[in-house]
Amino acid sequence: MNDTDRQILALLRENARMSITDIAKKVRISRATVQKRIEALEVDGIITGYTIRIRPGVEKNRIRAWMSVAVEGAKAPAIVQQLRGEPAVHTLHTTNGKWDLLVELRADNLESFDQILGRIRRIEGINTTETSILLSTRKA
Repeated sequence: MNDTDRQILALLRENARMSITDIAKKVRISRATVQKRIEALEVDGIITGYTIRIRPGVEKNRIRAWMSVAVEGAKAPAIVQQLRGEPAVHTLHTTNGKWDLLVELRADNLESFDQILGRIRRIEGINTTETSILLSTRKA
């Protein structure tokens, strides 16, 4: 991967629907070159898919939270597997330091959020959790 590939990736991160022609103009290379580079990035597994971003606040009744999880011993792989099967888990990250996992949770209301917390806290091997509800999000 070179600087041109990085420029293409940056443009696609900003707008995955940007046309090949527009990318070519911005990067100052031919349309055919852009197409070949994107295809190569897909074949190499660097680009694994395309997605949408929903404007914050559109899902008005949606509760989002970060849960930090401390794991007992070497049980992290089993816990990660269980968390991947939990529909409320939106993203799951392994970390270092005090917490072993950082989990983004989503729920429709406080009652279901409470049930989700209970299910996760009962997973064997989870030692401690700390959860913070996200109040607002700002672009960096």
